[in-house]
Amino acid sequence: MTETSPDNWSPADNPYAIAVSEAQWWQRTVQLAVLRIQGDDDDRLAWFSSRQIDARQLVFALRQFLAAEQLEQVALKALGMDPAVGQELAKARKRFEDALPGVKEMRDALMHFEDWSRGTGHGPQRERREAGEALRDVARFFGGFGYDPSADSVSLGPYSIDVGTADRAATELSWAIYMAAREVDKKNTAELRAKTICALTSSGIPCESPEDALMVPPGRDLRIWLSFRPDALAGRHDLRELSERIVVGLAGAGLRLVQPSEPQSQDAAERLARGESLFVEPNPQT
Repeated sequence: MTETSPDNWSPADNPYAIAVSEAQWWQRTVQLAVLRIQGDDDDRLAWFSSRQIDARQLVFALRQFLAAEQLEQVALKALGMDPAVGQELAKARKRFEDALPGVKEMRDALMHFEDWSRGTGHGPQRERREAGEALRDVARFFGGFGYDPSADSVSLGPYSIDVGTADRAATELSWAIYMAAREVDKKNTAELRAKTICALTSSGIPCESPEDALMVPPGRDLRIWLSFRPDALAGRHDLRELSERIVVGLAGAGLRLVQPSEPQSQDAAERLARGESLFVEPNPQT
């Protein structure tokens, strides 16, 4: 995901990346809960069943995926992404919800037990109240949360989640959120490369032809890398001057060169001239 200077970082800068991070954390939370649920009870908790505790944690973790997907959708729209990206993510959310029917309601019942235990909760409890059902009956219909080892499922009232299915669904939606964010990074990379090439060519430094000394390819890490072709390095006596022009040209466009192993190095021109590959990033000081 896009990086920002640590001393000026805010999650509001890149909410699409926050959605990915949260989805990945909750996906690991689901995995851990499943491993514990399907294992033996922890006898350190006296008569409390650790598997029942983890069943509750599983429901909470699964519900968080819907929040992460929602944040990703908001970010995609704000960034002006192709609607097709959001549509594919929406399909993944639908598959998640179809695989885990009632996960939102189960989480709500656990979170707002002070209401649901009295039949005064929102959503489906409200619907039954408005249909004339007594509060006691409403509460009873949505009661009885627990994990059933024989069925390997977590249930509450009319809702039931298969534990193995929950693990797979969480993995799939987490991946879908990541892939949506990946499209943002691809767009950012294309825009940064275009800006880099514009800055270089405006400074009289050709970089788009196979015959040009300088290469500006996007890497698999979606960074824009600058380096000289091997045949240009053979006559490197004039590359120092060219490298300095490159650094100055990029600086004029608010960009800088960074060497991964020594990101604080000030002599980017020298490093480029001696054959190192450096990546381009916006200069946080501009």
